[in-house]
Amino acid sequence: MKLTRITLLGAGLTLVGACSILPKSEPSDVYRLPAAPVSAFTSPAAQTWSLRLNKLQASEALNRPSIAVIPQGDVISSYKGSRWSDPAPVLMRNRLLDGFQRDGRVTLLSTDDSNFQADLELGGSLQAFQTEYQGPQAGVVVRVDALLVRGYDQRILASRRFEERQPLSDVQVPAVVAGFGQASDRLTAKVVAWAVEQGQKLAPAPRS
Repeated sequence: MKLTRITLLGAGLTLVGACSILPKSEPSDVYRLPAAPVSAFTSPAAQTWSLRLNKLQASEALNRPSIAVIPQGDVISSYKGSRWSDPAPVLMRNRLLDGFQRDGRVTLLSTDDSNFQADLELGGSLQAFQTEYQGPQAGVVVRVDALLVRGYDQRILASRRFEERQPLSDVQVPAVVAGFGQASDRLTAKVVAWAVEQGQKLAPAPRS
């Protein structure tokens, strides 16, 4: 019995020693989604309805901090040594929130990180958030299937697909990240304009 314990103890020490010489994982560069510079604008009339922004549904490949790239065919890969600060659905939700705040027409805003109830909810699915290669040409693709939902009963009131593509002349990661920012900004502006237009027609009337 004593010999068995000594043997096991020796094996355990060997494993501990082996763990100390395993190669360390490479450090990652963490990128945020860059935003366009703030431009001056006249403050529009604020809407009386409230809006909650939900994280977009996404496939497992996009629901992570990796910066996705499709180098050829249907193969989904990621840029080595680089990642987003948050998974792509969170980045896109936060970009939309920022877009509504910059627009200024909907001031009663919240996200699904809180339990606040809102008149309308904006959600849907993130279908693409990646770099794609077509032969030697590369470009960023951001595609969102947006849903506008009534808050109290979750009834879908409106839906629309949005897609933006940003060609890339430089395929180094910083330039790719900048391309994601440009495509996301254009898509955000279109989603905000659509959601405000739909909300003006579909949101419940304010109580007197």
